[in-house]
Amino acid sequence: MFPSAWLHGDPRKVLHATDSYGQFCGQDGTPNAKKPILFYFNILKCANPSVLINLQCPTTQMCVSKCPDRFATYTDMQLQNALGSSYWNYYRQFCKPGFNNPNKPVSQVLRDEDCPSMIIPSRPFLQRCLPDFIPLNGTLTVANHTRFRDALDAPRSVAELRQAANGITGLVDAKEWGMKIVEDYAKSWQWILIGLLIAAAVSLTFILLLRFTAGLLLWVTILAVMLLVAYGTHWYYCYPCLFYTQCDTPFIYGNYSLYNACILLKVINEGICLSFHCSPLHRATGHIMSSLFYPLITFLLLALFISYWAVTAVANPPPAPMQTFNRKSNWSAAARASCEGSRCTFALYGGETPYHRYLFLLQLFNLLACLWLLNFSLALEQCTLAGAFASYYWARRRPRDVPPCPLFSSFSRAVRYHTGSLAFGSLILSVVQLARILLEYLDEKLRGANNVVARFIVCCLKCCFWCLERFIRYMNRNAYIMVAIYGTNFCTSAREAFFLLMRNVVRVAVLDRVTDFLLFLGKLLIAGGVGVLAFFVFDRKLTIFVEVPDLNFYWVPIVTVFLGSYLIAHGFFSVYAMCVDTLFLCFCEDLERNDGSAERPFFMSPGLHQLLGKSSPSR
Repeated sequence: MFPSAWLHGDPRKVLHATDSYGQFCGQDGTPNAKKPILFYFNILKCANPSVLINLQCPTTQMCVSKCPDRFATYTDMQLQNALGSSYWNYYRQFCKPGFNNPNKPVSQVLRDEDCPSMIIPSRPFLQRCLPDFIPLNGTLTVANHTRFRDALDAPRSVAELRQAANGITGLVDAKEWGMKIVEDYAKSWQWILIGLLIAAAVSLTFILLLRFTAGLLLWVTILAVMLLVAYGTHWYYCYPCLFYTQCDTPFIYGNYSLYNACILLKVINEGICLSFHCSPLHRATGHIMSSLFYPLITFLLLALFISYWAVTAVANPPPAPMQTFNRKSNWSAAARASCEGSRCTFALYGGETPYHRYLFLLQLFNLLACLWLLNFSLALEQCTLAGAFASYYWARRRPRDVPPCPLFSSFSRAVRYHTGSLAFGSLILSVVQLARILLEYLDEKLRGANNVVARFIVCCLKCCFWCLERFIRYMNRNAYIMVAIYGTNFCTSAREAFFLLMRNVVRVAVLDRVTDFLLFLGKLLIAGGVGVLAFFVFDRKLTIFVEVPDLNFYWVPIVTVFLGSYLIAHGFFSVYAMCVDTLFLCFCEDLERNDGSAERPFFMSPGLHQLLGKSSPSR
């Protein structure tokens, strides 16, 4: 939210605003300890809301204890000060500290920016004083005023304030929404946790049931998904009719029924294949049950690396100390005469040291290191699971010949012998991902430009790098499998995996389509089922023993539970997907190394051999 804090490396900037001298507002132990709000001398210069967030508004900024609650100009204050000092005492709290000369000419005050030319009714938002806009009879006002005059007696309108603060009201609404969402999370986090635990239990049960009732569970999944799709489509199409007594949309329902019929035919076709496809695979996960819990280790590693990157990106080493520059004592008379009215204002923390000059490059390197660590954690998981499932496949007599603790043994081999291969493959993928991030950044910078050619080139590069990332990710996955099986280096494993897949390209296409469809059905069923359950609970359509808290937006916990359930199911099913890919490469290797004779029997099971269209192996 505050990119300057990320770039300049001071985490306090995320929590506190800074004035024109670089001092934090509301920071304990400083002169601004009791002044937590930032006040802008001329809010009209802050035309872009991003300027406010980045603390680069070209006007003097002072820390104050409260925002002004009235219209006033410096000229009005001077006139009223003759009647009493209370007017000046109120106005001076928005001036520079130490300034106490209410009789100073207005032109000199504005030149030296000792005080604001005017103050307007404001309210604090994000620790900043912003105009207090109030709609009155359809007209936007500030303190019931639509027009006012500044210190130079120039006419001003609330429309100018609104234009200067364009987008700020959206930020206000976003803050209110954010506060309500945080409040909803605070009230419902226990319920969300229960929903996620249910999703984890259902995911684990689903994987376990595949070992015993693969075919039956498949058809139950298909029918359940069909019911969820039908229920969701019903609410989608009937939503405009919810406020009427009858939903008369025959044409829509006709198309909807035809659409569901097409889906049903596709599902049945896929289900016939999947009911046979599951059997040779669920036995491997059933014999290596510990593999289902390995994603927890990966999750902890990912959380650790992301946290380390975030802390490193924000909390850099402290910047060089600031030096006070005294204009009167250090400038010559000629310099003061040629730069009359000039002043020194705070720009940013840092200096001209090599550290500050190359800070952006250091942050990019930090981001690359984070991506590298994340991809390495995923690579370690894939290599470990591949080694465990490969040891199951190449066992002649299962499960007796399967080595004890296959997952731990595979993990030990991956850490001891294959770290370099995993790191190299992860680095290649990380560099491509960093290039995509830079292209996104460049595309964002070019959005306001009119250079159509440049934007077209960037768009083409984004598409190419997206395809390249997908290809590298797929090849890395298969290369790690070959590394786990043969122990060869990354380049050799990637080359062998590529040519092996090309020699079985038809099987690869069929296997990917069928496997992806099965796993998608399972994830959709679990996430949709738990999401529907959460909907009934929070909408009070399901009676439970404990009272459900009142929420501002009941969709907040429902969406959270749905997305969290999908991610949890994805974590469990990723083990199953790795099992499929590993056994498939082992199957292709088995076909090329053996012929099914008594001298060279296949390692594959008869069911797997029959499924993929070969004659029955002689075993």
